[in-house]
Amino acid sequence: MNNLIPLFVAIPLGSAFLISLIKNKRFADLWVNLATLSLLCLSVYSLFLVRLNGVMVYKMGGWIPPIGISLVLDGLSILLLITVNLIALFATIYSLSYMERYTSKRKFYVLFLLMLGGMNGVIITGDMFNLFVFLEIASVASYALVAFGVEAEELEASFKYMVLSCVASSFVLLGIALLYSYTSSLNMADISHILQSKGSGHQIIPFVSVLFLMGFGLKAAIVPFHAWLPDAHPSAPAPISAMLSGVLIKALGVYTILRIFFSVLGVTTQLSYLFLALGAISMVAGGLLAIGQNDFKRLLAYSSISQIGYIFLAIGIGTPLAILGGLFHLFNHAIFKSLLFLNSGAVEYATGTRDLRKMGGLNQEMPVTAGTSLVGSLSISGIPPLNGFWSKLIIIIAAVSAGRPIIALIAVAVSILTLAYYLKLQRYAFFGEKRPSSQSIKEVPLSMRIPMIALSLICIVGGVLLIPALRNNFLGPATDVLLRGTDYARVVIENLR
Repeated sequence: MNNLIPLFVAIPLGSAFLISLIKNKRFADLWVNLATLSLLCLSVYSLFLVRLNGVMVYKMGGWIPPIGISLVLDGLSILLLITVNLIALFATIYSLSYMERYTSKRKFYVLFLLMLGGMNGVIITGDMFNLFVFLEIASVASYALVAFGVEAEELEASFKYMVLSCVASSFVLLGIALLYSYTSSLNMADISHILQSKGSGHQIIPFVSVLFLMGFGLKAAIVPFHAWLPDAHPSAPAPISAMLSGVLIKALGVYTILRIFFSVLGVTTQLSYLFLALGAISMVAGGLLAIGQNDFKRLLAYSSISQIGYIFLAIGIGTPLAILGGLFHLFNHAIFKSLLFLNSGAVEYATGTRDLRKMGGLNQEMPVTAGTSLVGSLSISGIPPLNGFWSKLIIIIAAVSAGRPIIALIAVAVSILTLAYYLKLQRYAFFGEKRPSSQSIKEVPLSMRIPMIALSLICIVGGVLLIPALRNNFLGPATDVLLRGTDYARVVIENLR
């Protein structure tokens, strides 16, 4: 069964190579969707395998770590794999019609699959340098995808994103080099074991922690490392905006921070306070910046900064309930933010503009887009009984239970602020006064409507109906991985023998 693990990387990279060779657009349309569907099915199947067998480890080439490279599946990696590949499937279905307006759809698919392969690789790798390699594969592909429209705005945003991301990658690579100089190992479990035996009190560990926090924090776009995101996400094609905001910043940023600090280095009290501060600042700053935006996609981009703050806030609280709420919000944010970016793409596809002031009354011409956008807006604002309400409620209850009522009040206030700017979005775009120029506007094609409807249904049923199943089979195992902390090393090493 362990032999299935490399398929998470082999399928997207192999598919990218195949699509680049066969110059047939219909084949590319079919193959990319088969690839993302197979990855989602493999992710769900792996969930049951991990539940049955525990942590699964694949030794590349049969070499035993720390000499060889290992690929690891546990509860946390399964959570991210299902989230990433679910959104990827909806993004490729959406792209069937949406990307017809761009030249060379095949090149788009190749870059998309490279980015997806890089994200899956980051999630399953058990090796620090391998993590950096996959991180760069995903990042380089995302630079090109942000600039895919090749207009001045896209090229500028891509260049800014590339420069800042290269700075982040330099921090990460330097941190890996220093960690290797201290432990003489690149295997995550082995590093954790060595740090426990040597003691992590050496002054190099806090310095490495700062480097990783800056590097991966920039990938996660938390304040003050967020400068690239408000330009990159609006400039990219809508399916890529959904991937960037929905899963890329989580796979390359949030997940890597969780994996390295909880499973390898260990979380200290000072680090928890830092996560709390970064989370609170990101929540407030992102929300205040979003409320003044008139660009549909730019508003959503700033909203992503705010919502990522909730996840870091939960990590900083650090109790089992808070971590559960943070991981639940990570999954929920991937769903409703991807939905909202696909909505923005549908509106731009139909109207030719992202300026909310030039819209109005679109609910009459675009009922599916308007209805699904309303579901996404209410969900991200924390309105019951949608899924966003429950994850925010868990985080707020966890904050109160942990004796942090001020943090809970900040979370409530930011949720109210979120509702304010999403009501603004709904009023200007869908429920405002109908524009004379909107007579020729019509609903988007079926392949664009299907992902929006599916994601909105997940927002609805992911609230009340799916919470017990998600808690027991999906979120619970991921929470347990983080709560075990550096015990991750012992479990993985036992599976390597």
